[in-house]
Order: sequence, then C-alpha cells, then structure tokens
Amino acid sequence: MAPASPTRAKARNAPRPAEGSPVALYQQVKDHVARRIQDGSWKAGDRLPSENELVLQFGISRMTVNRALRELAEQGRIVRVAGVGSFVAEGKPQSTLLQIANLASEIRQRGHDYSCKVLGVERVAASMEVAAALDLGTGESVFHSLCVHLEDGVPVQLEDRYVNPRIVPDFIDQDFAQLQPSEFLVRNVPYDQMEHVVDAVLPTPQQARLLEMEPTQPCLLLMRRTWNRGTPVTLVRCLHPASRYRLGCRIRADGNPVFG
Repeated sequence: MAPASPTRAKARNAPRPAEGSPVALYQQVKDHVARRIQDGSWKAGDRLPSENELVLQFGISRMTVNRALRELAEQGRIVRVAGVGSFVAEGKPQSTLLQIANLASEIRQRGHDYSCKVLGVERVAASMEVAAALDLGTGESVFHSLCVHLEDGVPVQLEDRYVNPRIVPDFIDQDFAQLQPSEFLVRNVPYDQMEHVVDAVLPTPQQARLLEMEPTQPCLLLMRRTWNRGTPVTLVRCLHPASRYRLGCRIRADGNPVFG
C-alpha cells in the first residue's frame, strides 16, 4: 500500500469538529485561529501561520483558507498585511456606558496617541428629530459640531453633536482647537440626567469616508442625551467602527458602576 501523502497526513491531524455537528471548512479554520487567540497561544502582534501552512494543516484549498482569514480580519480579530502575512490584532478598547467617557484620557492611558479633527462648528436650523430631542421648535436655531477622534492616527469615533443654545449660548464662540467640544461641555456645563442608546448600524458613504472604512462594515452607534434640571443640553451620535471599538460596563447588584 502506498504511504499517505504529507498533505493527507497533516489533514488527519488538523482540529476537527465534534461528532455529529458538521462545520464548514472555512469555519473550522476560523474556530482554530480564534481558539488559539482566546487561550493566549497567539498574542497581539503574533504572526499567524501562512495561508500555505494552513492549507497543508487542514488539507483544504487556499481559497477556503483565504475566506477564513478575510472574515477574521473583518471581525477585527486579525490584521492582514499584503505581502507580509496575518497578525493577531490588538484587543478592541472598551468604553463605559454608565458615564460620559473621556475618550482622550482612555486612549492616552493605553499609551497611545490621541488626536481630534474638528471638521466644523456652525449654527443650523433644527430638524424635526433634533428639535424633538432637544425640546425645541422645528427650524429653531441650534449649534452643530462634527469631529473625528483618532487613536494612533486611526479614526475610532465620529462625533456628530447638537447643542441647545438656550443652555450653552457661548458654545459656538469657543476655540475648539484648544479644547474639543465634548471636553468643553463636560468641564463647563452641568448635567443631572443622561440617556444612552446603542444600535448596530452601517455607516453612510460620507461617514465611512471620514472613518476610513468600508461602507459595508458595521458600526456601533452610541446616541447620548443629557439634561440639566429637566432641560435637554445636548444630543450626540458617536459612531464607532465595530472592528476597532466596543462598549460595555461592569455594575454591582445595586446598579452602581464598578471602576478600576
């Protein structure tokens, strides 16, 4: 009897799904890579086996391996560098839902560089949606700002904000090159109530361009409203590429947040 080929021998040693639960071949590769990342065998920055090595290990086609790696990259688990290889991605940073997070501080605490591009600050007529959110009349004057927040030069948040001029009449007069809009509001405008709503959305073509991502990739949309003595102060939509950011929190049984 002829000896088994190296490819078939390696395929027999490749991880296999449990008996009775068939799994697509590309999913087997994805599961294998995800497990190695999850259990710490492969850490952030580690180089993954090449496509050819995975082809030999699993005894499957290069197209199938490519699909598995492509989907892992789209999910933010790995980073693919053309002509170099695939690497374990850094864990996505997480921001709390129970307070107004200081994004600049969070990024700097991770030892990364923070920057903010203020794309515009203007007075506009409130749309029906904005007017309802800020308890204004449709068409009434409202302040609008648009910013992109970056971590190590990579966009992680698009901040689209509306501010009630009755509460913050000097908002539009600020020098936001020195202090970005969200930080100015937190420092200078008190609030006693806050609402957070999170949705999974696809970005518009313009939002995708500003976030330097594909419009087919999902985003996390955090919509926040704040109030001061029953009067709405601000409505802000913070759009995050899902592959670069996550939102979450830890709370006690009494509902109070756990910090640190």
